[in-house]
Amino acid sequence: MCGIAGFTRVGSAAGRAGRSLAHRINGLISHRGPDQQGIFEGSLATLCAVRLKIIDLGGGDQPMVSESGDTAVAFNGEIYNHREVRRELEGLGHRFRSNCDTETVLRAFQQWDTACFQRMRGMFAAALWVEGEQRLVLVRDRMGIKPLYYYRHGDDVYFGSELKAILEHEDVPRQLDLGALEDYLSVNYVPGEQTLIQGIRKIPPGHLLEWHRGRIWVERWWKAPAPGGRRISMGDAKEELDWLLRDSVREHLVADVPLGVWSSGGIDSSTVLHYAATESSERLKTFSVSFHGRSFDESPYFREIARIYGTDHHEFDLNPEVELQGAIEDFAYYSDEPSADAGALPVWFLSRMSRRHVTVALSGEGADELFGGYLTYVADRLARPFRLLPKELRQAARGALDRYLPVSDDKISLEYKLKRWIEGSLLDPDEAHFFWNGTFSREQRQQICPGSNGGGLRRLVRELGIPPCGVLNRYLAVDQNYYLADDILYKTDRMSMAHSLEVRPPFLDHRIVEFAVGLPQRLKIRGFQQKYLLKELMRGKLPAAVLNRKKTGFDIPTHDWFRGVLRGLLTETLTPKAVASTGVFDAEAIQGLIREHMERRINIGYHLWGLLTLFLWMKRWKVEAPAPVEAVRAGRGMFAVR
Repeated sequence: MCGIAGFTRVGSAAGRAGRSLAHRINGLISHRGPDQQGIFEGSLATLCAVRLKIIDLGGGDQPMVSESGDTAVAFNGEIYNHREVRRELEGLGHRFRSNCDTETVLRAFQQWDTACFQRMRGMFAAALWVEGEQRLVLVRDRMGIKPLYYYRHGDDVYFGSELKAILEHEDVPRQLDLGALEDYLSVNYVPGEQTLIQGIRKIPPGHLLEWHRGRIWVERWWKAPAPGGRRISMGDAKEELDWLLRDSVREHLVADVPLGVWSSGGIDSSTVLHYAATESSERLKTFSVSFHGRSFDESPYFREIARIYGTDHHEFDLNPEVELQGAIEDFAYYSDEPSADAGALPVWFLSRMSRRHVTVALSGEGADELFGGYLTYVADRLARPFRLLPKELRQAARGALDRYLPVSDDKISLEYKLKRWIEGSLLDPDEAHFFWNGTFSREQRQQICPGSNGGGLRRLVRELGIPPCGVLNRYLAVDQNYYLADDILYKTDRMSMAHSLEVRPPFLDHRIVEFAVGLPQRLKIRGFQQKYLLKELMRGKLPAAVLNRKKTGFDIPTHDWFRGVLRGLLTETLTPKAVASTGVFDAEAIQGLIREHMERRINIGYHLWGLLTLFLWMKRWKVEAPAPVEAVRAGRGMFAVR
């Protein structure tokens, strides 16, 4: 696990800055790889790498260069089947100098060029430079587990695992992308290729970028199969999934450093722990976050799981007495983009605690998006008949809830879910799916950002080109492409790598992804039973209490904490002066929302979290709104800056 960055040097300031710039960039991302740093300089490109040693601790320094000096690689991630690929390469005459998977990537690229990535199972982002062709290749893994950003400046390209590696270039303007801001305020993250800074883009999951003497093109190298295309019985599906999970977890356990498992006591992490315990001969370490005294505290479940599997268990209680403000302010540096997902806070503390004991942790990410674990999928289905009622009746029902169901301090209360669901039923179905897991409504966005006209969420779904496949499979595909990569995996990568911790998600082995995508809907949700196949597989293996419990969600009680321990940070950050100075937001409208929340007339803790982290980030990185004329162009006409 590492951090990578670099730049081409045809006509930009990067070419003149040279090695000193590369050293500064390595310093900025050194938390991703504190064990070794390196720089490679070709005729037109510089590769930077920082390494967290996981495999072959004595070898594998980066960037790695071929014997001829013609090909170099900077690699971030893990190739779990690298020994299998290595054996094939040795049969073709290649001789290896190390036991590191980075060398496998280098020699596989020399042998098969970009077709080599199809042979690899793992999580990765890589940069490869071919001197003889003066060609740069940037590639990102199938599911987007590892991040990779780029910025085009004239004929040059700058890239990095984190935005800060690109922002170190003095010729990169730090201007807010208003179109991306629209999406951020809608769904809590920036979906797709954009970022919140104009011109900086993500290489999409399963894609690669090629640069050749100033020409750039991006192409897809992997695509998931069509949703729901297989006919398979429950028995056969259980047998196949059992083998896939066993093999994936076995590969994910390979490390030359201490390893543990993140455990929430839910079915996803408990499944990973079950197979890890089966495949490992050593006593496993487990790590959990508790919320003692709160209704959503999961400690009884993860303590029972730790007892059953006899783990060396560690937990951290996240409560108002810990240093919340300092951690949140640190997000602005390590996140690169603001994390409007309040789950970033427990992941921060979980990562910090884990790193004191291990260097690698296995997690359960991806199971919800593959097998149907979110309540939003049930909401999508139930909304279809509810929309047959006249709009006026649904609006009246929403008003009645305001009158008769008081605002709750619970994290995600029944009151919050009912009100949100009825509001979503008034929207287009594609917009509603985002809305149920998002924040500001279109009307609220127009209030706080005058000139916002919305409509971007339906565009995001259309761009995926999802064939007719049923309501559930449609929105699973949406979440696999956007929410998983741009929220869940992004959050986990930033919070864990801030503490030099590698997190591996066995559910996102691409063989499991392709298996799950192809399953019929009836094996994912049956009636109101979510993750039906996974629960049937684990029945008899995990306690019934774990299999039958409701999903809690891994985040904080934002509604409550913004009325209490985090109130000062919120009001000191979102001051009328700070809001007005952006030239984008309406200070009076935002102050009104804060007042309504504090007076318990509404629950918008998640909305306020997104604004708080956004403003902290803009201040830390000196990001400004573009000039009015540029804003209309850059924001696709969505904003008129005052």
